[in-house]
Amino acid sequence: MDFILLQAAGEATSIGSQATDFLVGNWAVLAAAVGLIIATVFILTQLKQVIVNSVLGVVAWAVLVFVFHVQLELIPSLVVSAIFGLAGIGVILLLKFMNVAI
Repeated sequence: MDFILLQAAGEATSIGSQATDFLVGNWAVLAAAVGLIIATVFILTQLKQVIVNSVLGVVAWAVLVFVFHVQLELIPSLVVSAIFGLAGIGVILLLKFMNVAI
């Protein structure tokens, strides 16, 4: 039984070393790694702006509802403000001004 486990462990190590040998010195792997790092940094900088916009939209929604007591439908207005941020709140206020049901 121990021999079978040792043989399986040796095969796994052999497969792992073959994969490592394939990666070492492979320029395509290096290019892919650098490309993925650049893509991640770009995506995170863009997401940061989206997250800030969403947070500002929810804060503006809360100020309108709790401070200025604007009667807004809870779920639709909160979702729109979270997704579209300040522009979503602006559209909701325009619809409210024109007396359009949300």
